[in-house]
Amino acid sequence: MPSEHGGWGLTLEPILVGAIIAPTATTVCLGIAAILAFLARTPLKVLLVDAHRGRHLPRTRTAAAVATFEILAATVLVALALATASAPFWWPAVVAGPLVAVELWFDMRSRSRRLAPELCGAVGIAAIAAAAILANGEPTKVAIAVWLVLAARAVAAVIMVRNQVRCLHGRPSQPAAVITGDITALVVVSVAVVVEPVVLLGAITVASTVVAQHLLHRLAPTGRAVVLGLRQSGFGLVVAIATAAGVLAL
Repeated sequence: MPSEHGGWGLTLEPILVGAIIAPTATTVCLGIAAILAFLARTPLKVLLVDAHRGRHLPRTRTAAAVATFEILAATVLVALALATASAPFWWPAVVAGPLVAVELWFDMRSRSRRLAPELCGAVGIAAIAAAAILANGEPTKVAIAVWLVLAARAVAAVIMVRNQVRCLHGRPSQPAAVITGDITALVVVSVAVVVEPVVLLGAITVASTVVAQHLLHRLAPTGRAVVLGLRQSGFGLVVAIATAAGVLAL
């Protein structure tokens, strides 16, 4: 099982958005496929690391078996989604593919905790919401805008949490990185609203969570990583619901 609790949240948020906007069998298939893909990353990482280091251990065979099962199951679910979809939804996968490849490249070199792979993974998995929206026959602009909102939320959250964890471990804070992440998130949600105004509520919610996580960090600091995770889960849930509600309301 993956140990990245933040990864679970960032995986489930776009699935939730897709399920609210497009509650169909296709979305269910895509959502479960996304979860399986997230689960498959752990054994796949073992395979990549062992291959990179030129070794074949008992764990390598186990990882290969688990990864094969999970990837095949995800493939079957995607095939079912293709068969039941109301419209094509292929392009989010094409765009997300290079992001996932970057993440796996870092995994192979045991550098998955770097900022680049974490951002690529978080933004890439958000494509599942865009795919579900497209599969339901919704306009492409809506899919793009929703993906941008979720990507912005992920960028701000990942960079903020990384900095908070650094502080928990006694390392110096990196305020410049946090500010850069916040500005990037605000710019991205602004672009999302320009692309499709129906995501305005989601964009405002992302901006609000950016402010809220700074206020909590200052007014209610915590020395426990689990508390940070719970807070981010709450923020993510609010953003997901607000984004979906905005799309459905307009």
